[in-house]
Amino acid sequence: QVELIESGAGLVQTGGSLRLSCVASGGTISSYTMGWFRQPPGKDREFVAALTWRDGIPYLADSVKDRVSISRDNEKGSVSLRLSSLTPEDTALYICAADSSSADFTSRPLALYGRGIHVTVSS
Repeated sequence: QVELIESGAGLVQTGGSLRLSCVASGGTISSYTMGWFRQPPGKDREFVAALTWRDGIPYLADSVKDRVSISRDNEKGSVSLRLSSLTPEDTALYICAADSSSADFTSRPLALYGRGIHVTVSS
């Protein structure tokens, strides 16, 4: 069974950048769309960014599009997220996700989710 495993720094400073990685373990998902969501404390989960497999088109949330980038390594089955100019409002549980379809990726239940990684932006 495929699992998504996130990694990265859990505590970053305001104004800095975070870089998170997610790798698929236990199988290959090189043909999947992969991306990231986040859930701030006490709030609903929200889409951050995703990258399709076939054409490598990035989908970025409007709220972060000017300071986010996403990349993937299809051979390794991994996806990375970089978010810059951090503020305490970026504090959240960041969750990696993947699905064989890119349709409505931002708004429907997806096939795979990681457990998430807590990121705290200190002021």
